[in-house]
Amino acid sequence: MRIGIDVGGTNTDAVAIDGRTVVGWTKRPTTGDVTSGIVTALRDLLERPGLSAGAVDAVMIGTTHFTNAVVQRQGLARTAVLRIGLPATQSIPPFTDWPEELREAASGRAIMLHGGHQFDGREIASLDLDEVARAIETLQAEEIEAVAIAASFSPVTAVHEEAVADLVGKAMPEAAISLSHQIGRIGLLERENASALNACLAHLASRTFSAFAEAIAQLGISAPIYLSQNDGTLMSAEFAARYPVLTFTSGPTNSMRGAAFLSGLPDGIVLDIGGTTTDGGALVNGFPREASFEVEIGGVRTNFRMPDVVSIGLGGGSLVEANGERVGPRSVGHRISSEALIFGGETLTASDIAVAAGRASFGDPSVVAGLDPKIVERAQRVISAEVASLVDALKTSAGDVPLIVVGGGSILIDGQIDGVSEVVRPEHATVANAIGAAIAQVSGEIDQVFSLENQTRDAVLAQARQGAIRLAVEAGAAQDSVEIMEIDEIPLAYLPSNALRLRIKAVGDLRQ
Repeated sequence: MRIGIDVGGTNTDAVAIDGRTVVGWTKRPTTGDVTSGIVTALRDLLERPGLSAGAVDAVMIGTTHFTNAVVQRQGLARTAVLRIGLPATQSIPPFTDWPEELREAASGRAIMLHGGHQFDGREIASLDLDEVARAIETLQAEEIEAVAIAASFSPVTAVHEEAVADLVGKAMPEAAISLSHQIGRIGLLERENASALNACLAHLASRTFSAFAEAIAQLGISAPIYLSQNDGTLMSAEFAARYPVLTFTSGPTNSMRGAAFLSGLPDGIVLDIGGTTTDGGALVNGFPREASFEVEIGGVRTNFRMPDVVSIGLGGGSLVEANGERVGPRSVGHRISSEALIFGGETLTASDIAVAAGRASFGDPSVVAGLDPKIVERAQRVISAEVASLVDALKTSAGDVPLIVVGGGSILIDGQIDGVSEVVRPEHATVANAIGAAIAQVSGEIDQVFSLENQTRDAVLAQARQGAIRLAVEAGAAQDSVEIMEIDEIPLAYLPSNALRLRIKAVGDLRQ
């Protein structure tokens, strides 16, 4: 039996799944420290008939903890970036595009070193070991806790990053070290940013995952813990402690994976409607479609794998104003249980409209029975129009597509939506996010530029495929279950030496 947990801004959801059957679920308020909310949800879940701690084989957690740490500028380690690329790569220093308050929260120390490579593996300059030693002395003097190391074209050859990391690790054994070629893609600035974010979260990740493990052990669960990645797959807790940035936006991706599982539809548009926002994304072969552009996290541009998610201010707690002509983006959020009309409050919300329209029955429906029908009709029309606009933004063709709605606010959607062939609201839709965590597989991805000057295309493909499989196994996949899921092959005709960019993704079942 697997347990899936999704920690949202308002609620923490937990489900127990045996094979493909949901055998129990619960929804509890998220707590400020995250961990106690998880414990409460788990304790409540395990009290259900037929469930016990001894029957749990694995626990999967999706959390917004690290995204919130970046957005709120809290719990970040004193971080330095060592960029290897002089005499090139000096026109835009590290941290240039970071918001000032985030740079201050993470210390934002930057040192540039000679070295790095061209796209085809030729050195820009030799690594200067004396220069590296002086840089390490500076980091020690400034009591730096985490170090991000980024070299030009390190996804092609990482020898300079690894050499510097070895020296830093020996001199500063307590420091958390992040290597850019292990996190980001081609593109120095965005890859460097992703590595710096990862580095400044490393100590928080270690403390958080230790707290998760201790809390789960207190409940008598001895099963291994896995964390949800932002591509809809899992990674071991040890792997997640090294790469906490890979948990960013895992909530929407869990919902999309859960939607595919519950509906049986591998392709379509998924809307996860919560109390404050609606997150929309596209399913392709059962996995979230990835963004093809740089993604901002806390105001910082990054280029590691992220889902193509669009959010709007529409949810169950959205305020209904102007006699129904405006719904959202303002929301009562987690206060809906005290402020909505159906719960004895004085604020007209989208949930009140859904109950008044007969789409749902919770709270006290009699309170909204006398609402002006014109207000109810106008508000429903506005909600449908906003949803249709979001679906249109996510579509890649003009034809109608199936729409899968999940989340606690899925009651807002009913009837015909422009551009939608059918609206699917599967059973257990309100906890699709936790279900997505519980049923997830494990993945590994490689994104690298290869020169075909001295090797064949087949040899390069084989090397890249093995690299993706190795990363999936390191993340917790069973070796014999790993398969190549995606191959993007992009000839770079504008570069000499017959360059080829390969992006390969491997997916496998969780190792037991």
